[in-house]
Amino acid sequence: MARIRPFSAYRYDLSRVHAADVLTQPYDKITPAMRQRYLAASPYNLVRVILGEKKETDNERDNVYTRAANYLNAWVEQGVLRADSEPSLYAYTQQFRAPDSGDTFIRRSFIALGGLEDYDKRVIHRHEQTLSGPKQDRQALLRATRTHFGLLFMLYSDPQQTVESELMARAQNPVLEATDEYGTIHRLFRETNAGVIDRVQHAMAPLPLVIADGHHRYETALAWRNEQNAQAPHRPDHPWDWAMMAFVNLDAPGLVVLPTHRLIYGLADWNGPAALAKLEQYFSAEDTAIAVGDENAAARIRPRLAAASGKGPAVAVALAGKPHLLLLRPRPDLKLEALLPEALPQQRALDVVLLHRLALDLALGVTPEMVRAEQHLRYVKEAAEALRSVTANAAQAAFLLHPVSATFVRDIALAGGVMPQKSTDFFPKLLTGLTLQRVD
Repeated sequence: MARIRPFSAYRYDLSRVHAADVLTQPYDKITPAMRQRYLAASPYNLVRVILGEKKETDNERDNVYTRAANYLNAWVEQGVLRADSEPSLYAYTQQFRAPDSGDTFIRRSFIALGGLEDYDKRVIHRHEQTLSGPKQDRQALLRATRTHFGLLFMLYSDPQQTVESELMARAQNPVLEATDEYGTIHRLFRETNAGVIDRVQHAMAPLPLVIADGHHRYETALAWRNEQNAQAPHRPDHPWDWAMMAFVNLDAPGLVVLPTHRLIYGLADWNGPAALAKLEQYFSAEDTAIAVGDENAAARIRPRLAAASGKGPAVAVALAGKPHLLLLRPRPDLKLEALLPEALPQQRALDVVLLHRLALDLALGVTPEMVRAEQHLRYVKEAAEALRSVTANAAQAAFLLHPVSATFVRDIALAGGVMPQKSTDFFPKLLTGLTLQRVD
């Protein structure tokens, strides 16, 4: 049973600051250049808290996490951040253009507290593997500030759009509106009506939830919950049993998933024809006649890859030493059950899973351990950038992927499976700083 409840969020007092000057992209999407822009935008920009500067003089009493807590507490004391007067749900809309097509969409969600559940309870499901490093960093920040800053991106399935009907019909006057650096217009609406909140809670209660984005932060919240429970085991309804989430209906329009492409670099004794021969042990390779160096190659390969992916798993690849882009499809004589014995049927039908096991691991020798350490592997968002890396000899191979559908993500997660890291890129990201959850 999914547990949802309203909360009195801490929000920026917009009579004191401009929303666009203080909100940020998720912490793990902030580049050094973005961080500098955020710092310059406002002395109250949340980047000072969620991604502070580490110093050589840091110690137990003065470090990036204690400074984050000091900033946060000072802003609350100064009234820059204020708690809403009564528990609320927050309808949240994002109006944006899809990067690949240029089409305009509106993605609708709502923000509430969600009850934290261990994965084995089958209430909240993950779909990606995680690494330990980011979780340790986020847990240190959570310990110091006792505050959740970012939104956990949760998917649910509601073909009748019951929840949207309840919340969006009343979402008339936004309490916040801001345009981010990517041109996305973010609007936040506050809902305090007890009847509406009750109906949303009842509609959500029987629905399984899938983490779309925020796996590291969810597992950080779980670990901190367990840590706190060990110290105060008899307190009922612990506040740390809850985390701030944004709930998105995967059956509603506006849910856009982008691919993340893979670059291979630094393999010893690289030879393009030899690499292709290794790949052809597992894939059939179709020469597309699209030159890797063609400035329109990324745009030209996209429909070809989409058409191929519509018939089964497919990946496009550019190999240093080969002039044309190739389309790779698993050979029909492969015994996938033997090659991926622990994979679910849904996983064996997914191009990114086959790419990691067959192409990276078995053919090229980029093992799962190397992938976890990001050795010989980089991720890029833009196909054109991936191809330029090959032509500039900055990469030996670029593997281009078609985006995974949200329903595929759900099906794998509900079946108990996981996908390789960075298999999905839900666009746009949920802004950080719209609402804050202080765990008091």
